Amino acid sequence: MVTAEQDTGLTNADQIDYWNATAGETWAALQENLDRQIEPLGRRAMDALAPFAGERVIDIGCGCGQTTLELARRVGPSGEALGVDVSAPMLAVAVRRAEQAGEARARFLRADAQTHPFEPCGAEAVFSRFGVMFFSDPTAAFRIISAGLAEGGRLAFVCWRAMELNPFMTAPLAAAARFLAAPPARPDPDAPGPFAFAAADKIQGILAQAGFGEIELHAHDLAIGAGDLDQTVRTALSIGPLGAALREQPQLTPQVEQAVREALAQHLSGGRVLLDSASWIVTARKGARRA
Repeated sequence: MVTAEQDTGLTNADQIDYWNATAGETWAALQENLDRQIEPLGRRAMDALAPFAGERVIDIGCGCGQTTLELARRVGPSGEALGVDVSAPMLAVAVRRAEQAGEARARFLRADAQTHPFEPCGAEAVFSRFGVMFFSDPTAAFRIISAGLAEGGRLAFVCWRAMELNPFMTAPLAAAARFLAAPPARPDPDAPGPFAFAAADKIQGILAQAGFGEIELHAHDLAIGAGDLDQTVRTALSIGPLGAALREQPQLTPQVEQAVREALAQHLSGGRVLLDSASWIVTARKGARRA
C-alpha cells in the first residue's frame, strides 16, 4: 500500500495554507489538464537529470505525483523516488495514482523541503518540475536539499522565466483585463511565487551559496497546452493571476469566460490550444567546482 508520510514540523505557513486550500484543491481537480500542459517541460528537465537504474531521487514539489511515478520507472526496481510536497489534496491524488499503477518504488512525504531533515547524503539526484519557486528562503532551502544529496549528486529543475514571456499565462489575462476592476498585481520577484526564479543571476547566486557548482541554465521555449478549447478555458479561469482575480470577483466569470474563449480559440491547432511558454532548465552538482 502506498501512503504519504508526514513531517509534522511544517513551516513556510503562507505557502502551506495556500497549497492546502483553494490552490491545492484546484490543482488536484485539474490534475489531468495541468499535467498535460507542463509534462513536456518536466520531461526536458528529467532528461537533463538523466536518472538511471538503482538511483535514489527526491522530487521536490511533486504535486499530484506524475513526475515521481516517472522517476520511479526510470530508476527501476533497485531504485527509489521520494515525492515531497506540502499539499495534502495533491498528495492524496499522488498516492491514489501510485496505487493504481502498482508503483511501490514511489514514496510520498508531506513536508516542507525548506526545513525537512532529509537523510544525509541519502539521494544521488534531486528533481523538480516547477516546485522550487515557492520557498520563503530559497538559499536555506537549497542548503537543506544539498545536505540530502551525496557528494557529487545531481540537481535538475525547470522553472518559469519572466511572466511576460509566457503567453500561455498572459493571453487569458489580457483577454479578461477589460472586465476586471483592477489588473492583478505584477508578481514581486523577491516573493515566493511562480515567477520568483525568472532571473538567471538570482538562480546562479542561490545555488552557489547553497554549495552547488557546475550550474547551467538553458532557456527553453515551447508551445504548450492543457487540451482542447473547453479544457484550456477551464484551466485558464482556475489558476494563476486570473483564477485568483475571479475568486475575488466571481460575478464576472460569465463575461470573462466568453472573452477568454474567443482569445484562446485563435490558438487552436489540431484540436488543442497551444500557446508559447518560456522556462529555464537548470542543472547543477553538489560540491562541484563553481561555474
